[in-house]
This record gives sequence, structure tokens and C-alpha cells, in this order.
Amino acid sequence: MLSHATQLSQDRGSFSPLPELSVKLRMSDKSLFALLLRSPWWISIVLALVIALLVRALLPEPYSAVGALGGFPFFVIGIIAAWRQRHAPDPARMNQVLERLAAMSWREFSTGLEQLYASQGYAVSHLHAGAADLKLEKSGQVILVGAKRWKAAALGVEVVRDLVAARESANASSCISISLHPVTDKARHLAEENAVKLISEMELALLMTPVAER
Repeated sequence: MLSHATQLSQDRGSFSPLPELSVKLRMSDKSLFALLLRSPWWISIVLALVIALLVRALLPEPYSAVGALGGFPFFVIGIIAAWRQRHAPDPARMNQVLERLAAMSWREFSTGLEQLYASQGYAVSHLHAGAADLKLEKSGQVILVGAKRWKAAALGVEVVRDLVAARESANASSCISISLHPVTDKARHLAEENAVKLISEMELALLMTPVAER
């Protein structure tokens, strides 16, 4: 009886009157703010100043100060873009890395991946059949890496689908798909639905910089 009462008390303590909500807020890649975040930071600052000047010129004095706040979001976007770009890798250097990776053979590239993940504390083993090429193990977690089609013009749905099937077959914790070139929209959508980590283009260059610049 006492244990039952204790259990009820614990259940009540953990009960929440509102259901737990998991909301992912994501800005559309085609939105104006997303475009400005990818553009030079000063463009957003100039837009904020232009809006402030137009409002000051067109609105009566009592309203101009309030109207000028319309440019504030652009000012914030400019600050965020400036911060990101200040810490972003040099695009020219990343393009050089991508060129070096494209010139590698599969053996060179896979060996570089193996050494890179080993330096991060993973036990790495090569897989010679199926969609996955490497198996990473650390702290009881198993990650499959598919990279053999890294030079394909675009990473498509079939690559992601096969990697998901390989993960389920091996009962792995997660999986990573690697591509030198862009990922198609359908493949990206499928990857998001199945929690597949995609590493491509500049992100791959950043990851493989230690390997490419030896």
C-alpha cells in the first residue's frame, strides 16, 4: 500500500498539465532574412539605414521615430551576418580544399576519413559491401558512414534510402552520408525525415581540411 502511494506521488510529481511540445523553428532558405544572412553583412545595415531615412523623410515628426523601428530587424540581421562571416572559413581556401578532395582516389579519400574519425576517438572499421563504407564506434554508439559516391554530380534519394536501410539492418545508432557535391532537395527531405546527417560541399571541405592540407 505504501509503495503504491509512493508511486502515485511520483507520477503526480512528473505529471505536466500541458503536453510536451517539440517545436522546430526553421527559417525558409528562400526568405529575405535567410538571403541576407548569406549576403555580405553591410547590405543589411545599408537597408536598415535606408528605411530609417525614408521613414524620417515621409512620415510626420511624431511618427518618424516609431516608423524607423521598421529597419531594426535588418540591423539585427546585419550584426548576426557580420558575426558569422567574421568566424567563417575563407571561401577561397575551402574551394581549394574541395579541388584537392576531388583529385583524390577513393582509397586516399577513405583513408583520410578513417584517420580523421580515429583522431576524434572513434574505432573505425571498413565495410566492403552495402551502402555504408565505414563503421564508427565510440562509447557504445555505432555510426555508419556512406561516402563511396562522394564524387557523384549530386547526392540523390537512393543513396540516402540505402543508407537508412543499412543503419536499420546493422541496428546502428545513426548514419552519415558524405558528398563532394550538392544534395538534391528530395534527398535532403528524406534525410531530415530519417535523421541522416548530410555532409557536403563547404561543410565537407571544413571537415576534411586537415586531410587535404597535409
